[in-house]
Amino acid sequence: MKHSQERATRKPQKNNPLRENLRVARQLLGGTLPTRAAKSLANLSNDFNFSLNNGELQFINSCWYVTHTGLLGLARRKRCSGIHVEAVDSLCDSAANRFVLKATVFPSKGSSGFVGYGDADPSNVSLLVRGAEMRVAETRAVNRALRKAYGIGICSVEEIGAFAQPSQSSRESKKLPPQPAKGNGNNGSPKVRDRLCQIIRQYQLDPNLVKAYATDFCGVKALRDATREQIETFVKQLADWAEKDRNALLCQLNSYLGQKAGAA
Repeated sequence: MKHSQERATRKPQKNNPLRENLRVARQLLGGTLPTRAAKSLANLSNDFNFSLNNGELQFINSCWYVTHTGLLGLARRKRCSGIHVEAVDSLCDSAANRFVLKATVFPSKGSSGFVGYGDADPSNVSLLVRGAEMRVAETRAVNRALRKAYGIGICSVEEIGAFAQPSQSSRESKKLPPQPAKGNGNNGSPKVRDRLCQIIRQYQLDPNLVKAYATDFCGVKALRDATREQIETFVKQLADWAEKDRNALLCQLNSYLGQKAGAA
């Protein structure tokens, strides 16, 4: 009777963010997490309570990056007092789509604020956001200020720009000749399927996440319900995106980590 009373009065354990993050990370990488990456993930989980499943962290080129979503979530949990953003007019050139913004984060009402600057122009943003350089600069400024305010040393995804290149194995695979087409067919035709598999191998993409993205892209509940035209359009866009900005594509695919996608 005494033991049952002790169990009844025992406080429930809080959710363990590290355990869940490790589970999702192993699913993402398809196996054991490298020791260095595991230690870094442990620090980010325990110190900041970031959730990989909620898209607050991204794993790109063997490194962890925090996302804008993760930083805003941290600011909310820490009860951030406010964020002020303004343009640095002397450094902006709207005709050239070049913008520099200054963000100041106030962790508490009595704080003097932590300042961060963000810049964006056509040379350092993804092709997908060309024309939105001012908004990209704002996001980068806010991210940098938040990282300063809360002592986060790792870079944010939105700050890395479009300069990162695919891994060496991906670049070497581009030298291989394209696989021959094998006839025509519906959305499961060998030609389209082979091209999709080639893209996944060439750019080292997660097939489960690609399938989840394809389902969302085609606007269907199951990929088998998509038309051949929808699948062909998706494959073409996937190939173009992977070639032009693989990092941005990885960020998009990782946003589907919480979904239960089957094998592609």
